[in-house]
Amino acid sequence: MTPISRRTILARAVAISAAAASSYLLSSPAQAAGVDPSQLRSALDEMKSRNDHVLTGKLSVNGWEMEKVADNRGNIYTRPTPGVPLDGVAVRMGDVETVLIHLVRRFHYEVDELRKGDVIGWRSPITVQKRLPESNQASGTAVQIRPGHYPAGAQGGFFPQQQIAIRDILAELDGIVRWGGDDRKVNEALFYIDVKPSDGRLSKVAGRIRGWKDEPGQGAGAPVDLMSRMRRESAMAMESRQRQAA
Repeated sequence: MTPISRRTILARAVAISAAAASSYLLSSPAQAAGVDPSQLRSALDEMKSRNDHVLTGKLSVNGWEMEKVADNRGNIYTRPTPGVPLDGVAVRMGDVETVLIHLVRRFHYEVDELRKGDVIGWRSPITVQKRLPESNQASGTAVQIRPGHYPAGAQGGFFPQQQIAIRDILAELDGIVRWGGDDRKVNEALFYIDVKPSDGRLSKVAGRIRGWKDEPGQGAGAPVDLMSRMRRESAMAMESRQRQAA
């Protein structure tokens, strides 16, 4: 019989972990899944160790779970930013990553050129104010762009043309990303996911961004007429909605 890989054991452990909560239930569901009960127990112990190491059990303001660590068995890893001279940005992998990296790239091309150290993604939960949107960084669902240039509480850090580009980016993302410049407690460096994990709009927007890779002239870095009537109207409408939601 071909040995079952540890990855397979862990996957099956996830699928039946609820049923395997007691020693009684560890036998029949495990056997039905074709996994030795001792292997399953080991996998479940590993899962618990990982969860204790990574998870906080607490949500950031936007409804995503904050994590204790990045680049260490969790959902948050340092991801590359193609075309942008950064060392990567620590964000939640998957759809969140796709959206936030796209935002960072458009910012670099259309708002202001970025350099190493300009973008901060994940921050430890113990370093953020948990009742403010900056807590979203601890869940890997937010980035700060040049926080030293745009300190929290200060307004007017961007020139009008730069704000036009920011508004266009937010409109392109269908409002699933919010700018801290629109918050009551202003933080112009902060951009964060503004929908909960279950919101289908996130996967829809992320899918559209991924699709642009196969379409010439689309995506971050492609020429954009920020002043076209259609784009300006869309951006202004989004700005109005997001300001009213503050």
